[in-house]
Amino acid sequence: MKIFITGANGQLGQDVVALAKKNKTYQVHSFTKNELDITDEQAVHSKVKEIQPDWILHCAAYTNVEAAEDDGKELNWKINKDGSAIISKAAASVQAKLIYISTDYVFDGTKKEWYKTTDTTNPLNEYGKAKLAGEQEIQKYLPDAHIIRTSWVFGEHGHNFVYTMLNLAKKMDTLKVVNDQFGRPTYAKDLAAFMLYTVEKNIEGGLYHFSNDETATWFDFAKEIVKAEAVEVVPVDSSAFPQKAKRPQYSVMSLEKVKATGFSIPTWKNALERFMKNK
Repeated sequence: MKIFITGANGQLGQDVVALAKKNKTYQVHSFTKNELDITDEQAVHSKVKEIQPDWILHCAAYTNVEAAEDDGKELNWKINKDGSAIISKAAASVQAKLIYISTDYVFDGTKKEWYKTTDTTNPLNEYGKAKLAGEQEIQKYLPDAHIIRTSWVFGEHGHNFVYTMLNLAKKMDTLKVVNDQFGRPTYAKDLAAFMLYTVEKNIEGGLYHFSNDETATWFDFAKEIVKAEAVEVVPVDSSAFPQKAKRPQYSVMSLEKVKATGFSIPTWKNALERFMKNK
């Protein structure tokens, strides 16, 4: 089995590559953004044609949500929409199966119960709009592609909320954290595990929602992150931290479709505990 991985040096990509390489029956071809520019159609088609992969795990993405509103707007659309179209066309040309990682930010957060894969999308920010456009491009060329929406991703590699909180806890006595945005944290290792499970079990294509189990606010998440530190965590509402990119207040996604595949999803507290041991 030939596995082709984009974004190999990213927070998620590094875990996906490491996990894929553990399976000795896989031939893993992974590419960092310096090794393969996913917005270069000729380069992508040439590489995909040369390797003839069975699966493409598309982890490359532009993820700076704030910058995507202005300075990074063009790059956000170029990578998340155009790059995804190029990858999906290339996959279709060699009949490869594709996994694309999307986001909870495709929703506007006005719902007060779990978002299902069938719910109407209405992104509030440029990042969410571009990722949704990426989903649509992929469905255009590969109707059977696997699109996995995820949320609040953290892991050992790269910058994320967990590292930010741990670093701030060492410098400050008090941390003010937003307590009116609800979602589900996702451990990159667990998302990578579901992606490889999808490959191994050859799960049916379509839209999936994946995060760790149980709901939290950023305040809940922060409290758990720094519980061993000598710091007080104070809940505040979103108005205390004005941001360029509007976030959905409620983006808790239903995990029922993933659970129906037989994949066991750990809680976010369990995931955080494992992260703390691995970091």
